[in-house]
Amino acid sequence: MDILKAMQERHSVRAYTGRPIEGETLERLKKLVDNANAESGLHIQLVLNEPKAFDSKLAHYGKFSGVKNYIALIGKRGKELDEKCGYYGERIVLGAQALGLNTCWAALTYKKIPEAFTIEKDEKLLMVIAIGYGATQGKPHKGKTYGDVASPEDAPAWFKQGVEAALLAPTAVNQQKFSFELKGDKVLAKAKFGTCVKTDLGIVKYHFEVGSGKDSDIWL
Repeated sequence: MDILKAMQERHSVRAYTGRPIEGETLERLKKLVDNANAESGLHIQLVLNEPKAFDSKLAHYGKFSGVKNYIALIGKRGKELDEKCGYYGERIVLGAQALGLNTCWAALTYKKIPEAFTIEKDEKLLMVIAIGYGATQGKPHKGKTYGDVASPEDAPAWFKQGVEAALLAPTAVNQQKFSFELKGDKVLAKAKFGTCVKTDLGIVKYHFEVGSGKDSDIWL
């Protein structure tokens, strides 16, 4: 499965089976995490067979069940942390989808289990991503349109394809509080006011790059 197809088929999944992540799938997942850390300087960690984080009142309120594995998004404190975690976290998420795994971003609906991961003195746990084999494949939610988040209407095909890919991205409570503006051959991406919008911006920027066929040099 290529990343564009994974992007189209990936939906948030909160209920998981007991099937363990193992074998080649596990090794490729670990490689996704290692590559993201090597490129970004983040300290993302894959936590396996740890059921306590999603066995809390908050998690049950968020309708999570059967979660025993998650990705801890950890990095050095600073103004770039949120967006960087969004960008590289989503890269791992879509890679995991291509491996046949399911995921769900979780900013609040989990309990921190300190012994499950390592955080250095200058680092912060931003949020986690539940991962495993879903009881279902999730379902799409109604979202915004190109005109709601981007301008101009007569933009080139690559820009429109990038925006359409961004509209498939997961955002906190499906808020989609972002915008894209074409300025010459560059793109200005902005986060509006809302919950976890800086992380969401990183997520949608990765989607835009994949959909448009551009790299990070596109951004103003």
